[in-house]
Amino acid sequence: MNDEQELKEICKILSEAKTIAVVGLSDNPDRTSRQIAEFLVDKGYKVVGVNPTIKKNGKIDVYPNLSDIPFEVDIVDVFRKSEDIPDIIPGVLNKKPKTLWLQQGIRNDEAVKPVIDKGIYTVQNKCIAIYYSLCKSFHKN
Repeated sequence: MNDEQELKEICKILSEAKTIAVVGLSDNPDRTSRQIAEFLVDKGYKVVGVNPTIKKNGKIDVYPNLSDIPFEVDIVDVFRKSEDIPDIIPGVLNKKPKTLWLQQGIRNDEAVKPVIDKGIYTVQNKCIAIYYSLCKSFHKN
């Protein structure tokens, strides 16, 4: 897939998604995971957090793990270290989102292979907020 095809696919995903689970959501307002989650809420997405150490984060409900979310999720957006990705894969496979999104700086080709094999579109090493903005300008052309 070339860059333009990938951008079109990502824009389609972002335009169709309604619910995003942010894995690794922080309760610290200075952390990127919190800022991106709030950005996504401001853009109209239903955002839930996944973090076993917090229960609520402002207007965002937080669940201990992906399997505790009692509704479907379109995108699982991950803010965890690359080496921690294998730990979240069983939850992703159980939740069956349309997309697994590993934020900028996060990549683990081996760990995401079972997710890709199950037909879940996977984005690695890309910031969802940057791509949201790219897609908005892309569609104006």
